[in-house]
Amino acid sequence: MKKEPQHTPMMQQYLRIKAQYPDMLLFYRMGDFYELFYGDAEKAAGLLDITLTQRGTSAGGPIKMAGVPYHAAEQYLARLVKLGESVAICEQTGDPATSKGPVAREVTRIVTPGTLTDAALMEDKRDCILLALTIHETTLGLAWLNLAAGQLRVMETAPAQLVSELERLQPAEILLPESLRSAPDLRGRWTLKTLPPWQFDFDSAVRSLTRHFEAYDLSGFGCADLTTALGAANALLEYARLTQGSTALHVTSLQVVRNNIYVRMDAATRRNLEISETIRNERAPTLLSLLDTCATSMGSRLLQSWLHHPLRDLSAIQQRQDSVAGLIAHNAYSAVRDCLRHVADIERITARIALHTARPRDLSGLRDSLKLLPEAARALAACTAGNLPLLAQDLQPDPTLASLLEQAIRPEPGAVLREGNVIADGYDAELDELRALQHNCGEFLLQLETREKERTGIPNLKVEYNRVHGFYIEVTHAHTGKVPDNYRRRQTLKSAERYITPELKTFEDKALAAQDRALAREKFLYDTLLDKLSASVPVLQQTAASVAGIDVLCAFAERAQALGYTAPVFTEDTMIDIEAGRHPVVERQVDNYIPNDAQLGRQYRGGHQMLIITGPNMGGKSTYMRQVALIALLAHCGSFVPAEKVQIGLLDQIFTRIGASDDLAGGHSTFMVEMTETANILHNATAQSLVLMDEVGRGTSTFDGLALALAIARYLLTRNKSCTLFATHYFELTQLAEEFRQIRNVHLEAVEHKHRIVFLHKVTAGPASQSYGLQVAALAGVPRQAIRMARKHLTELEKHSADKTPQLDLVFDDAEADTDIEPQENPLIPMLRAISPDELTPRQALEQLYKIKQILDEQC
Repeated sequence: MKKEPQHTPMMQQYLRIKAQYPDMLLFYRMGDFYELFYGDAEKAAGLLDITLTQRGTSAGGPIKMAGVPYHAAEQYLARLVKLGESVAICEQTGDPATSKGPVAREVTRIVTPGTLTDAALMEDKRDCILLALTIHETTLGLAWLNLAAGQLRVMETAPAQLVSELERLQPAEILLPESLRSAPDLRGRWTLKTLPPWQFDFDSAVRSLTRHFEAYDLSGFGCADLTTALGAANALLEYARLTQGSTALHVTSLQVVRNNIYVRMDAATRRNLEISETIRNERAPTLLSLLDTCATSMGSRLLQSWLHHPLRDLSAIQQRQDSVAGLIAHNAYSAVRDCLRHVADIERITARIALHTARPRDLSGLRDSLKLLPEAARALAACTAGNLPLLAQDLQPDPTLASLLEQAIRPEPGAVLREGNVIADGYDAELDELRALQHNCGEFLLQLETREKERTGIPNLKVEYNRVHGFYIEVTHAHTGKVPDNYRRRQTLKSAERYITPELKTFEDKALAAQDRALAREKFLYDTLLDKLSASVPVLQQTAASVAGIDVLCAFAERAQALGYTAPVFTEDTMIDIEAGRHPVVERQVDNYIPNDAQLGRQYRGGHQMLIITGPNMGGKSTYMRQVALIALLAHCGSFVPAEKVQIGLLDQIFTRIGASDDLAGGHSTFMVEMTETANILHNATAQSLVLMDEVGRGTSTFDGLALALAIARYLLTRNKSCTLFATHYFELTQLAEEFRQIRNVHLEAVEHKHRIVFLHKVTAGPASQSYGLQVAALAGVPRQAIRMARKHLTELEKHSADKTPQLDLVFDDAEADTDIEPQENPLIPMLRAISPDELTPRQALEQLYKIKQILDEQC
C-alpha cells in the first residue's frame, strides 16, 4: 500500500496552531516576516494587495504563502481590522540555537475589531465598542465593553429596539449566540462573532462576574434583576480575556443603563439629524464635526457620546450648562485648552498599563501629562460654577506617581522596549553598570593597562580585544619572566604571549553579554514598573474622565462664544419656544442664514401642539424641522444653542421621518421604509416627545397618500399628543387647523418672477399659496420643453378638477378624535348666531348674505 505523503514538521506545527483559530487569519512569525499559508495566504493577498507566492511542497502539494514584514505589521493589521477581520499573531517562543526541529511557537496576541487597545490600530476620536447580545423570550439583553477605557455597561430592552441601540452604540464587533446569527437586523453591516449558547448562561455569569468584581453579589451594581444582560456581560469579559491573554482587571465596575436616563432616538432619527455622520456616511459636515474643537482625543470621544446620549436629568443638564456659563464668564476655557492640547490620551494609556501592553512612549506621555494637569487646575481655580470644582480636583494626581515615572523613564525613551534605551539612568545600579560596560569598554581597558604596567613593571604590556579570542593581555617574550602568578596563558604567538586574568575574565563575561543582559534587565524593570503603575489604574481612570469632561465643557464654551449660542431655559411644561433659531451646521455652510422662530406645546399661547408646514421644495422645510430637533438635542446635552432665546420642557424622545430611502437588501421599498418608520413613531411617541414628519404619504397614490397623511396627523394630535412638526405638500392638511385649535399653519416663503422662483427661507404664519413644483423642476435643469408641457397639463388638470379638495370628508370626519381635543369653531357660526332676521332691512340682509358667501369662498 502506497504511503500518503506527510506534511513537513514546520507545516505540521503551523496546521496544529491554525486549527485552534479556524476563523482567524494566522500571522506565523518566521524571521523578519509574518507569513500566511494556504487559504489564509489567498485571503490576505486579496485583502491587503500583497503578493501570493508558492514555495516548496508539503504533503505532496505546493505551499501557497504571503507575508508582511514584522516591523510594518501594524499597518497591515489596521487594514484587516477595518475590514472586520480578526488576526491571531504567532511568535517564536523558543531559541533557534537550541531547538531541534521547528522553533517553538505560540499565539501571543489576538487582534479583533472590538478588542483593540493599541494606538496604532485605533481611531483617536472614536470609541472601540465590543458588544454582546442575547434574547430570552421577550427581552433583549445587551452588554458593551470599551476595553480601551475599562468601561462595561449593560441594559435590557425590547427586541424591537435592537437596531436603534446598535445605531446608538456603533459597535466594532458583536458577540451573539449561534441561534441569532441569521437575525435580519444583523445581516451585512456588522462584524459578527458567534459563541456557544452556554457562554451566555445566567448562573455561570453571576458566579464569574462576582468573582471578577470581587463582590459577594451583584446587587450593589443595581443589576441583579438583569438576567439576560448579565449573560451577555459575562460573554464579553470571557472574550476579552481570551483575546488579551489576561483578565481585564481595569474593568472595575458594571454600569446599568436604563431607558429613562437618556432622550431616546431611533436609528432613523440619528441618521436624519446627522449627529456624527451625514446621510452619505461621511464624517463632515455634521453636528459633531462642528462642535468638536476639543483639545484631546478623550474629549472628542466623550463629546460624541454626549451628543448621542442627551440627558433627561434636569439637575445634570443644569450642572453642565452652569459649568459652560462659568467658563465663559471667567474666560477660562482658552487657558485650560492650551494646557490640555499637550495632554496624552490618558484613558487609553491607562488601559494598556492594566493589560501590560503599554509602550515606552505611552509612559513618557503619561508622565508629561501628569506634570501639566496642575497648571490646568490652576486655570480653573476661579470657576466655581457647576461641577467644575469637582472635576478640577482630579487634575491634581498623586505626585508620587509622576515622580516614579520621572525617575524610571528616560526623557525621550526608545519607541519599543526590545531596542532598549527606555529606563532612565540612575534608576537601577545593575542596569547602569551594564550600560557602562557597553559605553565605557575602551576606558576600562586603558585603565587596566595602566594599572598592570605599574604593577608588573612591563613597559610594553598591552590590553586588547579581538573577536576570536576575546579580551587578553599581551606580553613580549622578553618580559615573560615578570608575568604575575594570576596570569593565565590564552595564546602563544611568535613574539609574544597572551594572557587572561580573573579580573579581565570577569569583565569579558560582563562586556560580551552586557547588551543582552541590559535589554533583559530593562524588560524586567519595565514589567515591574507596569506592576507598580497598575495599582494606580483607578486613579488614572478618574483623572482621564475628568480631563475629558473639562475638555468637552471648554469646547461647548468656545463654540458658544465663537458661534453666538445662548443658554436655553428649561420649564416644567412640555413646550418648545425658540426665537431666531438656526440650524447649527447649515448656517456655517451658507451665507446670510435666515433665523426662524418655533413655538410648540399644549400650554403655549393657545396650545399649538402641531405645526403644519407647507412651502416649495428646497424652500427650507426640512432644514427648519431639523434645526428645532438639533436645538432641543443640544439643550438636553447641556450645551448652549444656536438661537436668541429658547425655553424648552424636558423631552423623553425625538423622532424624525424625513427623506426618502429604501432597503432593497431587506426587501423594503421606499414607501415601506417610510411606513415602518411612521409606525414606530405612532406606537412609541408620547406627550413629552418631539416628532418631525416630512412628506408622509408621498410614496403612494395621491388619494392613498392624502388619506394616510390626514390619519397620521390626527393620530399624532389626538392619541400621541406629541409636539409635532408636520411638513407636507398636501394642502388639504392645512384645513385641519380649522378643526383643531391645537394646529397652526406656517409656510416657507418664496416669490415667483417670470416663472422663476426665489426662496426666502422665512417661516411665516398661514399655509403656502402654491407648491412651486414646476419652478423647482426648472431650477433642477429639467428641459424647458418638458416644463412647458407640464404647465399645460397642470392647467388642464386644474380646469377639469371637479373639486380641488376631494377629500374634505377625511378632513372634517372627527368621529375618531379624542374628546379632550376641541374642534375649532367655524367663524360663520357666531356670525349667524348674532343675526336677528326680524330686525334686518332687505339691504342689510343682502349685505350679510354677501359676507357669508365671501367667507365660504375663502374657506374653499
